[in-house]
Amino acid sequence: MTDTDPLVPVLAGIVVDVVHFLDSCGDDEVAPDVAVRTAENAGWALRELPPRGRARLLRVLDDLAAAEPDPARRRALESFGFACGLVDEEPS
Repeated sequence: MTDTDPLVPVLAGIVVDVVHFLDSCGDDEVAPDVAVRTAENAGWALRELPPRGRARLLRVLDDLAAAEPDPARRRALESFGFACGLVDEEPS
């Protein structure tokens, strides 16, 4: 892990999981306007991080993805930076 604070990877993983849930849930689980607004607010807040904070978050997400055994969650972790506008290029 690239971060010595054990709370950072846990919180980063939770943010990815929540945003992924909001992007993939049905209308019967969460009202669409609430899901979109909440996911967009999360992305906005992360884009407001200073450059060093963004880089730190992206490193943590890379580490989490590398260690993730579930292929679906690994893809969510790998694509999160692009999906939230933290990086310009989608991962390959």
